Amino acid sequence: MVVAKSVRFGALTALLGLAGCSFASNALWPSLGGGQTETRTAAVTPAAANATTTTAPGPAPVLPPSLGATNFVPAPVTQGVNTGTFVGAKVSQHRGELIALQNTIIGHNQQLQQVRSTTTEDSQRYHGTIAAINSRLQIGTTPGNPVLLGQWRSAQSELERLSGDVANLNSLANSVAADSAMAAYLLEAARATYGLAGAIDEDHRQLAILEDETNRTVVLIDRLLNELSEDISRQTAYLGAERRNLQATAVAIQNGEILGQSLFNRAFANAAAPTDFGAAQAAAAIGAPTGAGEQALVVIRFDRPNVAFQQPLYNAVAAALERKPTATFDLVAVASASGNAANMALNVTRAKQNAEDVLRSLTDMGLPADRLRLSSTSTPDVTTNEVRIFVR
Repeated sequence: MVVAKSVRFGALTALLGLAGCSFASNALWPSLGGGQTETRTAAVTPAAANATTTTAPGPAPVLPPSLGATNFVPAPVTQGVNTGTFVGAKVSQHRGELIALQNTIIGHNQQLQQVRSTTTEDSQRYHGTIAAINSRLQIGTTPGNPVLLGQWRSAQSELERLSGDVANLNSLANSVAADSAMAAYLLEAARATYGLAGAIDEDHRQLAILEDETNRTVVLIDRLLNELSEDISRQTAYLGAERRNLQATAVAIQNGEILGQSLFNRAFANAAAPTDFGAAQAAAAIGAPTGAGEQALVVIRFDRPNVAFQQPLYNAVAAALERKPTATFDLVAVASASGNAANMALNVTRAKQNAEDVLRSLTDMGLPADRLRLSSTSTPDVTTNEVRIFVR
């Protein structure tokens, strides 16, 4: 059965059908009026009724964030001669401590390079699996394809390995922070040695060289910590985005058609777009006039059961977020007010259940729940229950 849909950027409207079964809480459903309201969507022309579904383009390849490439190897410590003085002995002691610290730094640098290599390999495997899933969805497949579900579970496991890589980076950062504290102590100890009595000129010459090399070690550790911090920050943000994208991919597999990246990520990816224009300009930008003649972004008509509405819904909401990244959405359950009181009450319950299905789909696609608001109304102007989505 083919469902009539029309997606227009002048006034973006999709007409679909659905039957849903879910619990509806009256506390979530403020009424829009005294039981009836005027329908606010444009009439569907015959041309619109015969329009074909707009297919979502495949998601652009997502590249993992680049990791730092610096190899943190300290310069060797300059060896000194034994002067036979107490200060000379202290200088020799500090030199041995600095050598031990540098050996620790070399070990931590080796760990860092290994973690980076492992992270790159895990990321490549993850994106290879996601690419295989998207390629199959792009050409179309059956809803809930078990092969794709297995690949999705593999991608989830690979993403967890990436999470473990980030945990290793965090652990390494803690160890390097301890190196930083040790380096600061050695620098202060070297400077304090200048004040000891009984030194000869050779002691102070060797002490000056040791102070300079300790300073360079401090700088090296600071750079290592900064690069680790940047890697951790980028990887953490990347993991959060990919977890949301993986959730949207699960919805796509369930429906057997490609969607795209999470709506949450779409909103934040477009955060640089102008967001300070007025409400009227924002509404006009997405083709939704304001005021009494306001038109819905999407109208979902529930005139038949089991109709997939996710793809056109995703397309419409994604387009709205492209235009206005800070957009929020009102989901209005519109019930038919025709028939007797019992029929009207049943229509209201069904309309609310349908709206909750739409809300659940949007949250599964990654749209934050705090950007969605539910309300309900009834009107004799419709013959079947609808869900209308408005942009704010």
